[in-house]
Amino acid sequence: MIRTRFAPSPTGYLHIGGVRTALYSWLYAKRLGGEFILRIEDTDLERSTEESVNAILEGMSWLGLDYDQGPIYQTHRFERYKEVIQQLFDKGLAYYCYATPEELDEMREAQKARGEKPRYDGRYRDFDGTPPEGIDPVIRFKNPLDGDVVIEDMVKGRVVIANKELDDLIIARSDGTPTYNLTVVVDDWDMGVSHVIRGDDHLNNTPRQINMYKAMGADVPKFAHIPMVLGEDGSRLSKRHGAVSVLQYKEQGFLPEALLNYLVRLGWSHGDQEVFSIDEMIEHFSLDNVNSSPSSFDTVKLTWINEQHIKSADAEHLARHLAPFVAQLGCDLSQGPALAEVADLLRDRAKTLVEMAEGSVYFYSDYEEFEAGAAKKHLRPVAQEPLQQLRIQLEALEDWNATEIHEVIQGVATGLEVGMGKVGMPLRVAITGGGQSPAIDMTAQLIGKERCLQRIDMALAFIEVRAGHQDG
Repeated sequence: MIRTRFAPSPTGYLHIGGVRTALYSWLYAKRLGGEFILRIEDTDLERSTEESVNAILEGMSWLGLDYDQGPIYQTHRFERYKEVIQQLFDKGLAYYCYATPEELDEMREAQKARGEKPRYDGRYRDFDGTPPEGIDPVIRFKNPLDGDVVIEDMVKGRVVIANKELDDLIIARSDGTPTYNLTVVVDDWDMGVSHVIRGDDHLNNTPRQINMYKAMGADVPKFAHIPMVLGEDGSRLSKRHGAVSVLQYKEQGFLPEALLNYLVRLGWSHGDQEVFSIDEMIEHFSLDNVNSSPSSFDTVKLTWINEQHIKSADAEHLARHLAPFVAQLGCDLSQGPALAEVADLLRDRAKTLVEMAEGSVYFYSDYEEFEAGAAKKHLRPVAQEPLQQLRIQLEALEDWNATEIHEVIQGVATGLEVGMGKVGMPLRVAITGGGQSPAIDMTAQLIGKERCLQRIDMALAFIEVRAGHQDG
């Protein structure tokens, strides 16, 4: 059975590169009817935090990357790691290393001086003397000395590493805690992981890990090392490129499916298609089409993808994601139209949910003053008569809907022998407070009759005061 996993370390937030790795692993499992596992690699006890764990879980939940197993915490599995280390000892494949940090520094400096690659020289590999006093040893894995490790990577192609290039890596620290390279192998073995999809910054670890799988008598999974995500300037993605945590994209008003759509395309393609639904991603995703070179993160492109998803999203889905942003602006969503109707009306005018929320405030909250520029231009004494006519006819409407409202606006314009703009624009400023809104008839329908009439009265009072100042 196909089993993939995402295994973040909770030493920081869930970032964009990690999300893309999770997404590729998730899609691969979904596409082939397999299982996706979430594992929290929290053996770095000093740097791992509960806050980071929560951020990872919240990020995965927001993105909809559901897992079939997990979250599994490595700190809950220490006994299992000890058991495997003991098995390696019993097979003569692990040993205590008593080298001090100073000793290792001297060794590396001497190797550098000789023009050699600095690495552990195996000095305690076959040690059977009396252990030096006062030293808590680390445990090292006996890497094979001869032959090659061949990785048939599903993205990089064939990679061959000579064992003589690899040193005996540490599998348990001096305090007894296991290291990453051991825990990841034991976990993937125990969890039946068939495909390890991860960043290519892990490629250097892979030959050592393959040797450990073989030493344990475990099946070696297939590997796919995907290239890094770079910043727009071509350097490794970091804090200075913007958002650190994936949840910051949530705060900036991106839809989760839009972020996933952008990330799936950041290193993978399906013809010329740019916009994908989640179902389309699952249907078409293949590791065969993953690029082997890095991709650069482009916020402008992400924003464009978000805009496309806002335009095509189900209105109720859009409203669920929009609601917190509208509430943050002090709006009471019970004091106005159904948010799904507002979202449907505003979807073609917003690139993010933040923009959409800002455009929806006048549906739920009354304003104390008009936008200065719009009022100066459109709430002039000449607009008084059109607004008065509108006020009378709109109040008389028994059926408050966009069609009837449109006919009133058109009728007033015809009756006064002026263009629609001379009637529609003063009405727009009157009922929305500004000069920008979707179709004024639909906007008025959603704002509601009573609120529209009150706001027209407010606009007429504003014009009255303005006319008085001009007369004075």
